Amino acid sequence: MVTINVAVLLVVAVIWRLRRRTEARSRFDEKLTVVIVLALGVLLALTPAGQEILNILGQLASGVTQASR
Repeated sequence: MVTINVAVLLVVAVIWRLRRRTEARSRFDEKLTVVIVLALGVLLALTPAGQEILNILGQLASGVTQASR
């Protein structure tokens, strides 16, 4: 039995949708892409990899904030 990781499936869907030309997208297409990306973000946030990405981005933001002072 083959199992498909939902996050991987959403990544493929996002890449496939973003490869289309901007002029060919309707408002519905853009809204659907946003919903898919948000769902992917929620799925990634729950994983250890998502937590590590959040940690790295937090450190980067902190470094930028301290450098601007």
